Amino acid sequence: MAGSGQERARHWQYAELPGVDLLRARFVEKVFVRHTHENFVIAAIADGVEVFHHGGADQYAGPGTLALVNPDTPHTGRAGVPEGWRYGAVYPSPELMAEIAAETTTIRGTPGFTRPVLDDPYAVSLVHEVLRAAEEGNALAADTLLRVAVTRLLRLNGGPLPRRAVHTAGSRVAARARAVLEERMAEPPTLERLATDLETSPFALLRAFRDTYGMPPHTWLTDARVRRARRLLDTGSAPADAAVTVGFTDQPHLNRHFTRIVGVPPGAYQRERKNVQDAEPGPYLPSGVWQNRQLTQRHTGKKTAEDPTPPSSGTPWESGSPSDCPASPSG
Repeated sequence: MAGSGQERARHWQYAELPGVDLLRARFVEKVFVRHTHENFVIAAIADGVEVFHHGGADQYAGPGTLALVNPDTPHTGRAGVPEGWRYGAVYPSPELMAEIAAETTTIRGTPGFTRPVLDDPYAVSLVHEVLRAAEEGNALAADTLLRVAVTRLLRLNGGPLPRRAVHTAGSRVAARARAVLEERMAEPPTLERLATDLETSPFALLRAFRDTYGMPPHTWLTDARVRRARRLLDTGSAPADAAVTVGFTDQPHLNRHFTRIVGVPPGAYQRERKNVQDAEPGPYLPSGVWQNRQLTQRHTGKKTAEDPTPPSSGTPWESGSPSDCPASPSG
């Protein structure tokens, strides 16, 4: 777990869950700048409150709720209470989400989440059990529980993502600007130079880019650099080399932006992902009481004194055919 003091985070992958990133964290003063993810975000809040700006408004996710973000959707993140927030998150790829949706739901088109916050303690417990199974090396449980959780969330809060809007002149200019920035990531042009090359004005380009991608070009570029740096770290590049390759001044420059977007420094990120099979379980597991409560709920369907609130809906297989969704394993 990276971090010190009250803040801790672990960002890793489990080889038996390809296409899925995993995270356990507790943050107090952490502030995530506006950024996007290539994968879906399914963040299960255990304690405290997270506030994240999404869709033009602040969203609040407290204990028993999930923060849900679709790919390439700009959002931020910060504590909503003085004690911060503790959570576990899974980041499934669009391909995996589409596969699960096609097999277990009636969603047609590209699946996604319709609301950014969902109150569902049962789904929260499923996400934390996925993480626990991955930490313990239980591939069957991790894969099964992930599919159960995703199916449940799509049935409760899923739908087809909107089709891309018809391209306007502004969006076409923004797309061309993005292509230039991707190609010249290490040495990008100034806004004025970029606008001149695209035969528009700087402010017209700025407006078009922000309208199309939800952030100005310089913010998008930082986000894109961190994404590319992650890929380089995943293939074994040293953080210092990755920093220069993507256009950061040096490794401290990469460290600062990487931590503000990913949640952990690049060195800690790379160590965890290089040693996913040998890593010791992190300290942020659900409490023994919580784990016992979830096992009781799963096998008896009864509430306990610790959680008088039932799941917001039935178990995943109660909302459809039992053959659509496998039962959760008991170990």
